[in-house]
Amino acid sequence: MSDVSALDCSVLVLNRFYMAVRVVDVRRAMTLLYRGCAEVITIEDDQYCNYDFESWCELSELKSLEKQDGEDYLRTPTRELQVPRIVRLVLFDRLPKSTVRFNRKTLFARDGYRCQYCGQTKPMSQLSLDHVTPRSQGGKTTWENVVCSCLGCNSRKGGRTPSEANMRLLTTPIRPNTNPGIAVTLKDPRYESWKTFLTANTAG
Repeated sequence: MSDVSALDCSVLVLNRFYMAVRVVDVRRAMTLLYRGCAEVITIEDDQYCNYDFESWCELSELKSLEKQDGEDYLRTPTRELQVPRIVRLVLFDRLPKSTVRFNRKTLFARDGYRCQYCGQTKPMSQLSLDHVTPRSQGGKTTWENVVCSCLGCNSRKGGRTPSEANMRLLTTPIRPNTNPGIAVTLKDPRYESWKTFLTANTAG
């Protein structure tokens, strides 16, 4: 894998008690690891294996000689460093958040990047947020009143309700219990190891 794709990877962060608390990018995970705030967690033969920064560098050097499918590596002037999938904060013992942060990314993930009017799946650049009951009619910016919409349907609907615009929602918008972005990530086989730590009480 190239450095560009490696930097696009996500890393699951656990608290001291091995409970998932958040997902971060590779840069943040490597900073935590380098500073000694976190350690890499792998699952080998149904056992947890813990690696600090130095031992992870040594293991990466060995594994880079015979790379496996699904592994990503960062290249430095002196070595190749395997991108970890899971890190554990060695001192952080707070519990995972019980609420999911409302923003464009999580809402698009909840709706599967699919327009909730025409059903087309689009990249984020071609999607917008639509208030089912328009703000001009008192609609709130909440999970239950905002859906993913393509630009065409958003323009067609305008400042009207779906019934006023003769448009129908494909699904009823609801507040997710867990971070919908994680569910999307889990479809990637590289993140199979996350499933061990993800339960109904996953972080937002």
